Amino acid sequence: QVQLVESGGGLVQPGGSLRLSCAASGSIFRINAMAWYRQAPGKERELVASITRGDITNYTDSVKARFTISMDNAKNTVTLQMNSLKPEDTAVYFCNAGGFRGDPSGMRAFNTWGQGTQVTVSS
Repeated sequence: QVQLVESGGGLVQPGGSLRLSCAASGSIFRINAMAWYRQAPGKERELVASITRGDITNYTDSVKARFTISMDNAKNTVTLQMNSLKPEDTAVYFCNAGGFRGDPSGMRAFNTWGQGTQVTVSS
């Protein structure tokens, strides 16, 4: 099994910054990609940013130039640096990871979610 634990959420004023972190643990063989999603009340979960093992990144248009995703392949961690935060960034942020894990019968693909961390941008 692979587990993801997020940290770094909280309350921040508009224009402020927060840094989210997510650490993967368990019988991990290799993580191929990690991502951050968010879900605001009454809305569907949406992709915020993703990154591959080869450092190819992708951002939703609304966060480009404000958010930066980075991944540490050796530590199996992903961070999301969020700057110039806006009230519309308020949501629960979820970490996601996909790759391969060890299993007594061999390697198996996995795709796992964290429990989510609340980000609130308000004055």
